[in-house]
Amino acid sequence: MEQKVLIIDDEKELAEYTARYFNMSGVSSEYVLDAASALEKLSESSYSLILLDINLGSDSGFELCRTIRNTVSVPIFFISARSSEDDMLLALGIGGDDYICKPYSLGVLLAKVKAALKRCEASAPAASAPEDDGTVRLANAVIDMRKACVIKNGEERMLKAMEYKLLVYMLGNKGRIISKDEFFKEVWDTEYVSEVTLNVHIRHLREKIEDDPSRPQIIKTVWGVGFILEDKK
Repeated sequence: MEQKVLIIDDEKELAEYTARYFNMSGVSSEYVLDAASALEKLSESSYSLILLDINLGSDSGFELCRTIRNTVSVPIFFISARSSEDDMLLALGIGGDDYICKPYSLGVLLAKVKAALKRCEASAPAASAPEDDGTVRLANAVIDMRKACVIKNGEERMLKAMEYKLLVYMLGNKGRIISKDEFFKEVWDTEYVSEVTLNVHIRHLREKIEDDPSRPQIIKTVWGVGFILEDKK
């Protein structure tokens, strides 16, 4: 299936130029200028990645992200002139996979998008060693590798695309310290990722897996280095 990118930005000239640049570079792209048009596009076609501006005229990119996340699990990259850490944390907290500040380099943005599309296309590593039913148990949590969700206390919680990628990589490297640079290289496949982005995704994984996310026993921080996944059975 062809991979397509949807650009949602009320700056028509920038959205049009970005889409044209992507299409010329081999990444099929379309753009819309408002939330209503975005929802219409998403109801008509499938997209592999979404670039979403926070300010959409009278609409909010944050609210649109929440709406999209009810039905779509593809990566969402926020693009915004707002560079505060609070905006970044909110964007990642409601379902965003990355946050890119304007003005951005089209070359860097294209590299990040291509890396994300490559990850989506690749099959999940077999090193996670799931059981016959496609599940992996971590302490009191069960990871359903086929459905990309965590089952804990009878509740099923879906994993976002990047949370799933991070977890699969850690499951394939259980008991080994993984540096932040290694996560950026092997999971994101790019160096253009902030530590804030990684830390937010790790926090969300802990909230879904750990009994007490504030005192993690499975995904542990190794200060100054990175993280380690310890299989507590």
